[in-house]
Order: sequence, then structure tokens, then C-alpha cells
Amino acid sequence: MAQRKTGLKPTEAELILLNVLWKMGPATVRQIHESVSHTQKTGYTTVLKILQIMHEKTLVIRDESNRAHVYAAANSEVHTQSSLLKDLVTKAFDGSTSKLVMRAIGNSISQKEIDDIRQLLNGLEE
Repeated sequence: MAQRKTGLKPTEAELILLNVLWKMGPATVRQIHESVSHTQKTGYTTVLKILQIMHEKTLVIRDESNRAHVYAAANSEVHTQSSLLKDLVTKAFDGSTSKLVMRAIGNSISQKEIDDIRQLLNGLEE
């Protein structure tokens, strides 16, 4: 999947659709709507409109070769998460990743999450 550079950040509604696309891969509006409708009360035309806006913002790519257009995320999940996280660190934590981590750890964290973080840190030190 080609990585597009875009300064536009997805909205909450757009992130819901992106999560569906990252899990399913390329999909039609109907397939995306069916997936979203399990957890969200959203109409088909709303999903279609959001996807059209996302296409204009270059958050998704659209294959128009068939009658039913197929949408795919323009960027990977990791790329999008990294971009959003970088923006959050800059805006809310004065550019400090450690402040972000301290805040995240300070908010009810499970023992498994602590173990996962410890394992990640040990891997980074090696």
C-alpha cells in the first residue's frame, strides 16, 4: 500500500471507518456499513458521505473500475497512529514523549500491560 503524505488528521468518525478498512482490507461501502452497523447506529448514506470526504482528504483511495466502488485506507494503521500520536505529543505534552507515557501509565494500567511495557523497554535497551 502506498504511503501518502497528508497533513489532514482523521476525525473520530473517519477513524472508525479506517479501523474497519485496516481489519477488512479494501471493501465496498455496503461491506463497510455492515461492519460498522454492528457497533454504531449509522446509515448507509452517512458511511458513503464520510468515505467521499475521506477520499477528498486523501485518507482513503477509491477503485472506481467496478460498479460498486472499493475503498482502501491510503496509509497503514501504524503510519496513521504514529502521525496522530506525534500530533498529540506536540499539542498536549509539550513535545515530551515521556510525559505522554507517564500519563498513560498513571491511568489505571493492568499488570499485563506493565509486563508488556517492561518487555518493550528491555527490547529497546538491547
